[in-house]
Amino acid sequence: MPVSSTKDEIGLRATGILFVVATPIGNLDDITARAVNTLREVDFVACEDTRRSRILFEKLHIKTKVLSLHRFSERERSQLVIRRLLKGESGAVICDAGTPTISDPGALLVTEAYQAGIKVSPLPGPSSIMAALSISGFDCSSFVFRGFIPKKTREREDFFAGIVAYEMPCVVFETPKRIIHSLTIAQKILGDRTMILVRELTKMHEEVLRGSPGQILERLSERPTVKGEICLVIDGGLQKAVTMDVGVAVSTLMKEGFKGKTLAEEAHKRYGLKKGHAYSTFLQLVRARTADPAED
Repeated sequence: MPVSSTKDEIGLRATGILFVVATPIGNLDDITARAVNTLREVDFVACEDTRRSRILFEKLHIKTKVLSLHRFSERERSQLVIRRLLKGESGAVICDAGTPTISDPGALLVTEAYQAGIKVSPLPGPSSIMAALSISGFDCSSFVFRGFIPKKTREREDFFAGIVAYEMPCVVFETPKRIIHSLTIAQKILGDRTMILVRELTKMHEEVLRGSPGQILERLSERPTVKGEICLVIDGGLQKAVTMDVGVAVSTLMKEGFKGKTLAEEAHKRYGLKKGHAYSTFLQLVRARTADPAED
């Protein structure tokens, strides 16, 4: 890969700077020439997992020293990085794949760098979020990113219930082990809302599935296992949420503090539910919880 800057040029530009560098999400050839140059010439690189980063470094002939900076050590390690930057060294932070700080470590380090008066400079590049949005076919002039879907069933139901109200696409992450369960809940709550599931983006077994939650669920259920990193992009549009489960909707609104007729009006406005149905469901849930105070 061509090198456009000499060590002296990078050194002058990088002194005291923290570079936030995006790395490939799959195909290692997706890294930019500027990212390669910078990773070669900085004094050190803070990595989420040094073992995974060394695979990339070996391919690109990068010999820069690395130090670990994962979610469990970020606070302690950030102080070490800040001290080195304040001494005039140049540094970069990368994650295992994609752009640091986006559902990955790095945000705390960046915040502390600003507080210490250190310049922070981004080196843009691969992002699974933007890659998935770009092939969704949805209007992505605005969108919402919600990170990973919660693990517990009730929290997942609340999670998807919140997505119903979005009039813009929503991007979420999920693990292979939980994707079937999440799609089952999505089918119940989102109905025929169109989504795409992207798996192993830019890798050898890249896959894109597009359709309703039920259609995608049917295809995945035929397989003995589902593997790989998964990203979902769910299209927006309140008009597509008419199949919203009334119990989940009312329970969600109750947790937000809505009661009685106000809750019924909000259920109609947000989810398209009949006010009378929402109100009667509210009364049923109140009676059930009064009868069993221990119920969550």
